[in-house]
Amino acid sequence: MQAEMEKKDQYTGIKYNIIAHFVIEGIVEKHDVIGAIFGQTEGLFPKDFELRELQRSGKIGRIDIELKSANDKTTGSITVPSSLDKPETAVIAAAMETVDRVGPCEAKVTIESIRDVRVDKLKRIQERAKELMRDWKVKETHDIEIMLDQVSQEDKKVEPIHYGRERLTATPDISKRKDIIVVEGRADIINLLRAGISGAIAVEGVKIPKTVRDLANKMEITAFLDGDRGGDLILKELMQVAKPKYVARAPRGSEVEELDPTQIKAALAARVPVEEAVVPITSEYVDLVKELRGTLEAVLVGNDGKQISRFPVSELVDKLKQSTNIQSIVFDGIITGRLIDVAVEKKVKAIVGDRIAEGVRVPSGMEIKAFKDIS
Repeated sequence: MQAEMEKKDQYTGIKYNIIAHFVIEGIVEKHDVIGAIFGQTEGLFPKDFELRELQRSGKIGRIDIELKSANDKTTGSITVPSSLDKPETAVIAAAMETVDRVGPCEAKVTIESIRDVRVDKLKRIQERAKELMRDWKVKETHDIEIMLDQVSQEDKKVEPIHYGRERLTATPDISKRKDIIVVEGRADIINLLRAGISGAIAVEGVKIPKTVRDLANKMEITAFLDGDRGGDLILKELMQVAKPKYVARAPRGSEVEELDPTQIKAALAARVPVEEAVVPITSEYVDLVKELRGTLEAVLVGNDGKQISRFPVSELVDKLKQSTNIQSIVFDGIITGRLIDVAVEKKVKAIVGDRIAEGVRVPSGMEIKAFKDIS
């Protein structure tokens, strides 16, 4: 819950978090609860003070719902970020307690607290300042160690070689390894050698060479790619023809050839299984979005990037529940909390829909876009 609290204060100007608890006599979903809050507080106040208007103007942030159901009862919590003043925030909180039904089910909402996120920020700033002071001293020591290591390595500098029929740039030990690192270009290989990292080969282009595909059949591969769209495209190509076991990325907007030894080792240490690597939504969806717009149809895309099936939107949730190895969903409909929950269970990485329902929360490790955002 504390981690969720920290996410909420990222809205610009948020001062308070309203924390409420609810008990509902029946089984409901997140979007039902959000709908009840908006619907049953509507008309209580002047229009510019209604929740929908406050959210549109940014004075109320995205409402977050956590719930669980058991024994025909649903319980959970509601978090509402507010940039209003104290009295106004208190009025909104009191209004939430008037919600007595969610769908056809009786409900009771109780305000647990109104937290001042600025107090929490000050505490985190204080703790972070202490960490920075400790890291500062450690970093100075590490910088000296790195400098001495680089000086001592200069007299035994290792040069890259050409490997395979395509004469790809690689480290000299590439043929002796059982596990290898695949990077994008020659400059990446040189930078890895400077950092003391061996067992690497470069694809040197978006099209994956046959040499790398053959190595993938015999060795465990870690794809170590730039944190940009080029890296995204190479990852998608690798997943289709030379599927790596792990994926490591340079920080978003950075390239492997730019990283210092500490950053290289940190990125490799943070590698994840390829199944957990998020494939960003890119312009390759443009044609599919144009094709689906106005059809009320959905398409499931597999982990290999190929379309698995196409069917009416009304069947989407059921079809998704019956499917496996789904990378993304593209459909002419509204992205709802219910769909997202099922997609999370199926480890879907991306959803593209005509529009996104109000109040839905984007889970970690998933990208969600509306048709209008795809260009």
